[in-house]
Amino acid sequence: MYLELQIKKTHIFDLKGNKVEEIELPIFFSYPVRKDLIRRVFISEFTKALQPKGRDPMAGKRTSALSFGINLGLARVPRVKTTGEAALAPNTVGGRLAFPPTVEKKLVEEVNKKEKKLAIISALSATANMNFVKNRGHVFSIDTLPIIVVDDITKLTKTKEIIEVLQSLKVYEDVERVKDRIRIRSGKGKMRGRRYKEPKGPLFVIHENNPVFVKAASNIPGVDVILASDLSVIHLAPGGHPGRLTIYTKSSIDVLRKRLEGRLAL
Repeated sequence: MYLELQIKKTHIFDLKGNKVEEIELPIFFSYPVRKDLIRRVFISEFTKALQPKGRDPMAGKRTSALSFGINLGLARVPRVKTTGEAALAPNTVGGRLAFPPTVEKKLVEEVNKKEKKLAIISALSATANMNFVKNRGHVFSIDTLPIIVVDDITKLTKTKEIIEVLQSLKVYEDVERVKDRIRIRSGKGKMRGRRYKEPKGPLFVIHENNPVFVKAASNIPGVDVILASDLSVIHLAPGGHPGRLTIYTKSSIDVLRKRLEGRLAL
């Protein structure tokens, strides 16, 4: 099946929020959004981070307990010879687990390479669609998507400077939404290093790694930074829902074009 896609144009913004240049967007920003494919690839990427876990094969079995037999008025469960305490069986205190988790269980959801590439393209297209971005719950006042800024943004070294850029681009409202929605997790996760639940805010896609900029931007609630060469569905569609509010640098668009355009089947 061949698709006739319309090439879109958009503006590049400077750090003050002014339009400085107009460019043609790569064709993958016009691709149809496949929500089913994005969800499938998200699950595949998410499960790769899960750690296999299993029970000690001898757990609950380190005992010489045997049943005393019949006609004693006792339940015929395995019992320790000296004390008569029940052991070993799944229905006894300290006994083995009936169906313990096994290391051999397959946790990773496999997905084809072409499906993965197509899902990334589809998720990128959703970042340029106003309806998808708003339906994810993002709050912003800018009227053009995707948001592309000059490369100088990666030279910023202070969180305060990045906040000023977000305010100039009229997307800082989304950071305020994240701040208002941070809440304490229910359950025992509070004791296990994940006390707070924080929504996802704007995503910066940059062309080169600048640790100082990454650290400064990461101080802002909900904000993530990722290299264009490492961009995946995990970043573009958290939870498998496409349409994350994304800010690209000008050179990151060129990196994505080289990475993806040759793989499109149009």
